[in-house]
Amino acid sequence: MSGAHQSIGAALEELIADGVFSYEANRIKRRRSTKAEVEARRADLYKIVAAMRPMTVRQVFYQATVAGIVEKTEGGYQKVQTDLVLMRRAGELPYGWLADNTRWQRKPETYGSITEALEATAQFYRRSLWRDADCYVEVWLEKDALAGVISPVTYSYDVGLMVARGYASLSFLHTAAEHIAEIGRPTFVYHLGDHDPSGVNAAEKIEETLRALAPEAEIHFERLAVLPEQIAEWNLPTRPTKTTDTRAAKFSSAESVELDAIEPERLREIVTHAIVQHLDADEVEVIEAAEESEREILMRLAGGNGSVA
Repeated sequence: MSGAHQSIGAALEELIADGVFSYEANRIKRRRSTKAEVEARRADLYKIVAAMRPMTVRQVFYQATVAGIVEKTEGGYQKVQTDLVLMRRAGELPYGWLADNTRWQRKPETYGSITEALEATAQFYRRSLWRDADCYVEVWLEKDALAGVISPVTYSYDVGLMVARGYASLSFLHTAAEHIAEIGRPTFVYHLGDHDPSGVNAAEKIEETLRALAPEAEIHFERLAVLPEQIAEWNLPTRPTKTTDTRAAKFSSAESVELDAIEPERLREIVTHAIVQHLDADEVEVIEAAEESEREILMRLAGGNGSVA
């Protein structure tokens, strides 16, 4: 995305007007697509992912509906999902452009020698940005699949990313609360989740339980997304709120919005803004300089030339 970071609607409308996308909202095909139409759709999907990567498949789908590339139905989602699978298998779309943190391998890190271990340590060595800070920050995410979209930001700012997967388990919340209590500093918890009965209620339960399990801790809890004002301002794709949800009666909106509907770069901007307000830019610069110097020392110990590729 450009530095201007236009809104989803404005950016995609401009792309359509400029002829970047070959589909228009009023020309969505509901019949079986021709080979040419499939190729055009996949070319448009490629442009979306290339501009906003890393993305989840569902994020690609929402951006495609905004652009009028596919219909906002289960059938439209299946088209996007199938296209992205075939494009990756054909080598037309890099696998790394789509994020999926729901499946991962559990295996200890091993090395062929002490030199290799030192080189790896040097490459990934990070100095804590928060050790001497006057507060502590965590980002909580409702959806595991979006972790790969948010983690580049939380990783770069040395912030914990807590994936709650909707309603977090009591064991997970107890461990998190214990950690907050042990730190003994004001803690800022930023939550991202769906704007629907369960998404809003899950955030409320996380806040309620953390406060109950760490009663002496100073906890500041804030939902970053999806907020009602964001839906209107960014013209986010909506879906009818499920009336079968037992929490629907307490939910004020007839329309729900998934977190995936917010374009990836905007999600990263939201998280970045929430984090950097707690950091001193000058202190960060000093820490990064010390980190680089210490990384070079580690490389020299490993017998390298003091530089990390």
